[in-house]
Amino acid sequence: MANSTLELLGLLLTLIGLIGAAASTGMPMWRVTAFIGENIIVFETRYEGLWMNCFRQADIRMQCKVYDSLLALSPDLQAARGLMCCSLALGGLGLLISLVGLQCTSCIQNNDRAKRMVLVIAGTMIIMACLCVLIPVSWTGHVIIRDFYNPLLIDAQRRELGEALYIGWVASAFLFVGGCMFFCCNLQSEDKERYIYSRNSNYMAYTPQPLQPQQLVFLPQPQPQAQPMLSRHPSTNYSYNSRYPSVRSGVAYL
Repeated sequence: MANSTLELLGLLLTLIGLIGAAASTGMPMWRVTAFIGENIIVFETRYEGLWMNCFRQADIRMQCKVYDSLLALSPDLQAARGLMCCSLALGGLGLLISLVGLQCTSCIQNNDRAKRMVLVIAGTMIIMACLCVLIPVSWTGHVIIRDFYNPLLIDAQRRELGEALYIGWVASAFLFVGGCMFFCCNLQSEDKERYIYSRNSNYMAYTPQPLQPQQLVFLPQPQPQAQPMLSRHPSTNYSYNSRYPSVRSGVAYL
């Protein structure tokens, strides 16, 4: 029962993390204009994302334009595109695979070991999706902070951390916890199965009987047989049958 509850909780956390990763991928708020200094016009905001850049003014709606070329992007945003797409693919596939191995589903029947293996594989894929989200988000945040404190750049070129980065960090945390629930819980139950009998096995419980003192029985020991001995002196006793009588037998006859 506890295992089933943890599996459902891991499924819910994975779903929330996957939704957050998808939102972070599509949002253009990765880099936001930093309003610093005294002569900066504050009624215009610029956003830079993975797929487009947008401008928003005070009285005008946001206007966005898709990037004309992938090569025009910075290296961190180019890598972020591929890694975020990989994270969505791994997370979605791991979520679908985990549905097969849940205890509340009947896709795999009468084979608990196969269900645990399916959940371990799903947990591994979800943890890999977490890494694919965490790497580009942290890399982009590092580049923004480094450029912000770069004295060679003017104030108009500096950017701040956008909302998409924070959503990506939270989504990676949800994916990590959900994947660990699938992975670790089923590994522990795999080790415990070696020492636990199956519930479906038929067995009967016998009450222990008190021990009764038993009488000692002595077994007869076989008598040792005489072994022939060798001697240097000739023996006068002959036990073999001879065709000719001996001298001692003739004297006795007389």
